Amino acid sequence: MTQSPDTPLLDLVDTPDDLRRLKPEQLRQLADELRTEMIDAVSTSGGHLGSGLGVVELTVALHYVFNTPQDKLVWDVGHQCYPHKIITGRRDRIRTLRQGGGLSGFTKRSESEYDPFGAAHSSTSISAALGFAMANKMQGRPGRGIAVIGDGSMSAGMAYEAMNNAAAAGNRLVVILNDNDMSIAPPVGGLSAYLARMVSSSEYLGIRSLASRAVKKMSRRLHDTIGKAEEFTRGMVTGGTLFEELGFYYVGPIDGHNLDHLLPVLENVRDTSEGPVLIHVVTEKGKGYAPAENSADKYHGVPKFNVITGEKSKSAPGAPAYQDVFGLTLAKLAETDDRICAITAAMPSGTGVDKFAKAHPTRTFDVGIAEQHAVTFAAGLAAEGMRPFAAIYSTFLQRAYDQVVHDVCIQNLPVRFAIDRAGLVGADGATHAGSFDVTYLATLPNMVVMAAADEAELVHMTYTAAEYDDGPIAFRYPRGNGTGVPLPEVPVKLEIGKGRVVRDGTKVAILSLGARLAEALKAADVLEAKGLSTTVADMRFAKPLDEDLIARLMRTHEVVVTVEEGSIGGLGAHVLTFASDEGLIDGDSGNGALKVRTLRLPDTFIDHEDPMKQYDQAGLNAPQIVETVLKALKHNSAGVAGEEARA
Repeated sequence: MTQSPDTPLLDLVDTPDDLRRLKPEQLRQLADELRTEMIDAVSTSGGHLGSGLGVVELTVALHYVFNTPQDKLVWDVGHQCYPHKIITGRRDRIRTLRQGGGLSGFTKRSESEYDPFGAAHSSTSISAALGFAMANKMQGRPGRGIAVIGDGSMSAGMAYEAMNNAAAAGNRLVVILNDNDMSIAPPVGGLSAYLARMVSSSEYLGIRSLASRAVKKMSRRLHDTIGKAEEFTRGMVTGGTLFEELGFYYVGPIDGHNLDHLLPVLENVRDTSEGPVLIHVVTEKGKGYAPAENSADKYHGVPKFNVITGEKSKSAPGAPAYQDVFGLTLAKLAETDDRICAITAAMPSGTGVDKFAKAHPTRTFDVGIAEQHAVTFAAGLAAEGMRPFAAIYSTFLQRAYDQVVHDVCIQNLPVRFAIDRAGLVGADGATHAGSFDVTYLATLPNMVVMAAADEAELVHMTYTAAEYDDGPIAFRYPRGNGTGVPLPEVPVKLEIGKGRVVRDGTKVAILSLGARLAEALKAADVLEAKGLSTTVADMRFAKPLDEDLIARLMRTHEVVVTVEEGSIGGLGAHVLTFASDEGLIDGDSGNGALKVRTLRLPDTFIDHEDPMKQYDQAGLNAPQIVETVLKALKHNSAGVAGEEARA
């Protein structure tokens, strides 16, 4: 590898093979250049910054020491993978992050062989890495599974379930615990680094193995005593007793920004014949960029920003964000109802629970990345007379579906589910889209499912859920800002299972569920301009359905179109089932020409893109609604003409 004195090292590194040709003393410069490149890239695209800055040195060290992509490197959660993407052949596209047709903000198998596993939900890395390790072991192939898991992700039970089953993988499994927030480690320094190098060295492990074989020949009691003594001694100076109990050899804590500490430890672990190893690395979110280091959120997720000043781009003032409307409304309701409490699974600001927490800290519970626990915890609160709100993203609630069924619905407990990020979510793409919640909730007995058309409706639905004690109830709302409608000063308790007509017509009826209402009204304007009188109904409830309203509209309109930002099996499916059961679409309705169409998310995962373009792809914007109506009417006209011709 030739290099002029002025050539940045990063220009010489396109893949980890190039990286491994560098000398160890060059890696500090490379890491500094990599950090600068990442900051500049995210400043132009927006995205997750703080977590990636915290793992720059770790990324360089892992790819330098291990033989990726033969050794499978799994990032948990994937939003810390931007430095990894830059040095694995994607630097030329790094400024397309989270944009349509560009790189994903997470690891993605279809992007690169260096992304062996897509990880956009947390706490999956150890299970996946264990799978890679065992597959290679069973097939007699080289290759390790390496999981890089953040301390927040370690709050989920799945991580420990995987560790509890890891012994069979032997030395093929390496877990890097990236401790950047919980402060579960003592301060790191020279002594800690020395101890980490010592206990991971082949000399130490060789002596340990020899001693272990010798001790086994002694009495069982003496064997157990000596083993516990070593465990106690190592635990006193290095920590890690919990991980040792799970069958891992613990090394650390070490400074995750000091390459002189990282490299020898990783090399020792690479060359060891011991079983599964956990390396405890302490890092700092936002490391190396002062605005991020000094920010409360460490620039976790940022819009475009000025690299020099750190000033973030500001959008024009507009309607409040949906999550803020929910959080403030709930906080207000809790002033007069001390039974109301809020639960979040590590997403207080994302769900608006932070607004509630400021007013009612003793009634706010952040349980970490543990959605299953959050739901059953809420069920226990409800069983004892509290009014718990479990505020969880739609895509994350999927992780607790069994608890929703067994612990809430079967027992008919009044847990309130505030479902954020309903529908498509733009730059976060398919992994974070709230596509399935109406389908997977509306199928459950005892469950009530609402969807807010705008921020004013969200206020009413929050109040309705607070006052509903007959069983579980859920209400969904989208990501981002509302539509700008005035917020009600006094919320209204909605009648369960009743929708509302927001526009009257005679020929076409559009039945909207949730935030597609604005597009339905735009479509109605276009249809009216074409001489087609159009009714628009905000159904409010996917379950129970407003059967009276549906039957009336089907009997008095020629075309009925349902519109929802969810997958098949939601409102449209329930409307069709009801209409079929009641004979409303087989000629018995008194309107033999009735045509029913359902618009919903397609049977595909929609990649990251501008939300409006995503809904264009899904066919759920006003032009597609109009097109659906016109095609249905054309079909009707053709049918009538055919009958007249035969006559």
